[in-house]
Amino acid sequence: MGFLSGTSVVAIEQAVAAPACTMRLAQAGAEVIKIERPEGDFARGYDTAVAGQSSYFVWLNAGKKSVVLDLRQAEEVQTLRRLIARSDVLVQNLKPGALRKLGLDLTELHEQFPALISMSISGFAPDGPGHSRKAYDLLMQAESGLSSITGSPHAPGRVGVSLVDIATGQFAYEAILGALIERGNGGRGAELSVSLFDAVAQWLAVPYLLDRYGSAAPSRIGLAHPGICPYGVFTAQCGQGFILSVQNEREWRQLCQIAISREDLATDPRCQDNETRVDNRAFVDAAVQEAISQMPYSRVEECFTRADLAFAPVNALGSLKSHADFHTFDVTVGDATIALPRVPGVDNGPRSPAKVPELGAHTNEVLNSLRNT
Repeated sequence: MGFLSGTSVVAIEQAVAAPACTMRLAQAGAEVIKIERPEGDFARGYDTAVAGQSSYFVWLNAGKKSVVLDLRQAEEVQTLRRLIARSDVLVQNLKPGALRKLGLDLTELHEQFPALISMSISGFAPDGPGHSRKAYDLLMQAESGLSSITGSPHAPGRVGVSLVDIATGQFAYEAILGALIERGNGGRGAELSVSLFDAVAQWLAVPYLLDRYGSAAPSRIGLAHPGICPYGVFTAQCGQGFILSVQNEREWRQLCQIAISREDLATDPRCQDNETRVDNRAFVDAAVQEAISQMPYSRVEECFTRADLAFAPVNALGSLKSHADFHTFDVTVGDATIALPRVPGVDNGPRSPAKVPELGAHTNEVLNSLRNT
């Protein structure tokens, strides 16, 4: 039982952003009825990596109820209306205007069902000129400027996960929780919206502020920090790469005096504070690397731990599953048990694994419950 037990959600969703939102609602105990077209959420077809099912779909949809409705049929649109009528929350990421074309205008739905909370997810917000445009994660990484500060000095890069979709789903989840709290305190429902572009723009606040009010936007420098030095990749004698992060002057002294035995650097005028070190990054990084080049990684671990410094090896993704601090929870896919990374802040105690639904697995159950009400 979660804190949203008893909360009913209808989700007309596909791909990642909206399913990421309703995944969190399901994990909090809400009943999430996932409306799928007869051919299913197209994310089901992204790959077949996890027991024959899509890695995206398995990650985002465990614990939901899959109901197939063909919304090209008027009677099935009316079925959807009846489901919305008895629900607390409606989440949808159809193309802007698609609900209205089906005869399900959100304004009218809120007038008819004043306690309803709706969340519409789109590429761009309703109050901007781009609202009707299609938008996907990588497009938003590019258009927002995120890709211009991601990658090597030679070329922009994509963040390696669907970061914009995930951010959007989290913002949508937070907004729905706020609306549920407000409604519970005597308020009405709410018509909410979150856009992918707004979500990534919010996460770009620091580089935006540097560009608008500072000297310039950060440049691409690969695995390094544009505004802190030393903060980047160094390589031990054995070839193991690791990231060192020095956040303040105490840590800089600890690095020089304890970790790498270069006390001269602590008083070098080119290293007197972080801004100076950033201006002289080539010198600082080279000096630190020279000392580290004489140390096997086991020695780095020993000395840097004694100096109370932050550092981490640069690992391949394949090492995540065996990392000592990696924790999982189980879901079921068909007859297989699949371990997913645990969700921070969620009670991951013993419980029956949630099931990733087959297409239409709950259609009869849900539609029969409508007939009985």
